[in-house]
Amino acid sequence: MSGHSKWHSIKHKKGALDAKRGKLFTKLIKEITVAARSGGGDAAGNARLRKAIADAKGANMPNDTIERAIRRGTGEEEGVHYEEITYEGYGPGGVALMVESMTDNRNRTVAEIRHIFSKNGGNLGESGSVGWIFEKKGYIVVDKKAKPEEELFELVIEAGADDLRDDEENYEIVTAPENFDVVLSTIKAAGIEPQVAEIAMVPQNYIKLQGQDARQMLKLMESLEDHDDVQKVSANFDISEADMAAA
Repeated sequence: MSGHSKWHSIKHKKGALDAKRGKLFTKLIKEITVAARSGGGDAAGNARLRKAIADAKGANMPNDTIERAIRRGTGEEEGVHYEEITYEGYGPGGVALMVESMTDNRNRTVAEIRHIFSKNGGNLGESGSVGWIFEKKGYIVVDKKAKPEEELFELVIEAGADDLRDDEENYEIVTAPENFDVVLSTIKAAGIEPQVAEIAMVPQNYIKLQGQDARQMLKLMESLEDHDDVQKVSANFDISEADMAAA
């Protein structure tokens, strides 16, 4: 049980609100642009771009918006140059956080991220302070009702997954990054629609939070993810369903 998939479930339910505010589209456009800049504009040969386009289509982004973001990334159209920066820090109870951002002004972003940490019971750390706790993995969450555990386990392990974990209402499937596409395609071909499917920084251990620390941690996560320059936040907290519901 990680708390990781529970947070994603909350975000999944909030998705419509994020899209309404325009924040989700902004983040997706940045990811498409940077993916195209770093790996080229052909999605067939660029796994990161392929995933970014799939996420954008899943959020009902118009095709011309997607294509424009790709052209900006490849330099065919003028656009803002985004720099990828990962910040590391600590939250309530000593929870480790990795904050992946894309910014056109690193001085502004680091000042604002530092402020969010300090305002919500955390502090920004040095580069390398918590990175060792996390591993880059393919991370897929499916509802338990989707398939019996033994069947799902056999399906994903044969497709190349590393592990299947029981997280109360959900199953978490962890893969090596290079096996992510195949495992995800296998799951979808079996008629299962994942709640979460991404390349993520997955923690190797977790810290259990309760009460005030749990509530403050969720506020910190939400404040960080609400920031325009933040693409993704990873953390090693575990919180009970009751504390999640009370937040």
